[in-house]
Amino acid sequence: MAESAEQAAGGGMTEYIHHHLHNLQWHVGSGVFSVINIDTVAVTLLLLAVFLGVFITAARRASAGVPGRFQAFVEMVVVGVDELVRETFHGSSKLIAPLSLTIFVLVFMMNFMDLVPVDLLPWLGRASGLPYLRVVPTADLNTTLGMALTVFLLIQYFGLKHKGPGLFFKEMFTAPFHAHGFMAILLAPVNLLLRLIEEAVRPVSLSLRLFGNMYAGELIFILIAVMTLGAGLAHGMTYVMGPVQGMADFVWTVFHILIITLQAFIFMMLTVVYLSMAAEHH
Repeated sequence: MAESAEQAAGGGMTEYIHHHLHNLQWHVGSGVFSVINIDTVAVTLLLLAVFLGVFITAARRASAGVPGRFQAFVEMVVVGVDELVRETFHGSSKLIAPLSLTIFVLVFMMNFMDLVPVDLLPWLGRASGLPYLRVVPTADLNTTLGMALTVFLLIQYFGLKHKGPGLFFKEMFTAPFHAHGFMAILLAPVNLLLRLIEEAVRPVSLSLRLFGNMYAGELIFILIAVMTLGAGLAHGMTYVMGPVQGMADFVWTVFHILIITLQAFIFMMLTVVYLSMAAEHH
């Protein structure tokens, strides 16, 4: 690992782990929203630019004839997501398919940054004068919570659009326990409480599931890296732990490819399911 020797000299394993889990921050005042994780924002915007560049280029170069490899790959992703949306979303909306495609590809790209060698980009950052640099946006709770809250707002928008304000607010007091007369009035507070819990759980579960998996994956890569932290050639530990470290890194990388793809797919599908539920009448 490129940075291991330097980190070992500066404080050992604890300092090494802390360095890799600390964001490059910008303090803009005091309060809850006074700190901005600059590296998270910068990497997210960079990946968004790459995503737009690739898909806009594919759209402009698309031809009706036999597609090349690049066009075929993009079409495979677009068609696959579109078919999943058609099977899951039972309403009518031109927003769902582009939204689902954006969520899947962008979340996958942010997750994929976890496969970059753990010391490579932080080392380049330090060489450029940056004290800290984290490059996995989805390992930052601010990112996953922000996306989940956006989905939450879309759920409310779809509910209001497809049901109208009257039915939308009526369902808060009449579902899931349907009743008539006095029982309807008696069960209204219970229905409202269950509805509020249901709505609150959605962004929490969406954000924590993605964040937890990616944070754990990032931490495991860091723990694999510290296997040879400070192992000197004179003691021969590098020759012992080096192959073990390489094998562990390979096995976890292969397994993590499945995780990052699955997490992007789950986030996309749950978004579509929630929006479909919001558009349906009880």
